[in-house]
Amino acid sequence: MTVFVITFLLGCLSVMTVRGRKGNWPAGMPVARPRLVAVGGTYEGGHGRPSDAYVVQERLIAAARGVGGTEPAHLAAALTLGAVVAARPQHGEEALDECAQAAHRAVRNAALRDPAVPELASTLDLVVLERAENPRLRYAHVGDGEIWLCPRGGEPRRLTTPHLFGEDPPLRGIGLPPGLKPEVGAVVLRPGDRVAIVTHGAIKTLGPARMKELFAGGTSPAACLDRMYDEMAAAEPKGDATVIIAEYVTA
Repeated sequence: MTVFVITFLLGCLSVMTVRGRKGNWPAGMPVARPRLVAVGGTYEGGHGRPSDAYVVQERLIAAARGVGGTEPAHLAAALTLGAVVAARPQHGEEALDECAQAAHRAVRNAALRDPAVPELASTLDLVVLERAENPRLRYAHVGDGEIWLCPRGGEPRRLTTPHLFGEDPPLRGIGLPPGLKPEVGAVVLRPGDRVAIVTHGAIKTLGPARMKELFAGGTSPAACLDRMYDEMAAAEPKGDATVIIAEYVTA
């Protein structure tokens, strides 16, 4: 049953979901729709134990890294992102803190129900583009991943602080008792600005300094992602490494 749940949940993730009303637009009429146009993927680590999962929608992007054995790790990441998508924070003004809490409850409840996976835990990095004339990017962060803001023509910078979720004892994590205190915030976006989410595997393999250089390189998101993949392939990381790069567009 657990294997089926993992397969089903992961099959629902890592996809672009765009919904809107059907209808014919007058010829030549521009369609302005602020959104995030993203590229991303997971470089599978050499040790063969999957841990990362991600989801990309028009105004929501999230990544999670489960910890523990192969099945518990993937299950924790899938449950985390499943709860995020179900909360639908991109369709309202609900606080991202509550969205993270919903993921926390989902992972905790799964661990309590199944004695075989008592230590389910996951990271979470989540961004949501507001529905507004001048939208902001809201974000929530738990664990050892990172969210980067890459302003058009400006210097890339990290929006979040890693919570040392990895080789060191975890300070915060989805599913870890007793409670959850996610890092949340918001930034103003201009057309052409980019946001990137990276999991611990990518950070460990490339290093923050190199990632900053690549984000600032002036290439397209797809070209930047390709270069990151090339460098990770050369380094042959043992664990999963996920990178998602999204550009804010208005037309």
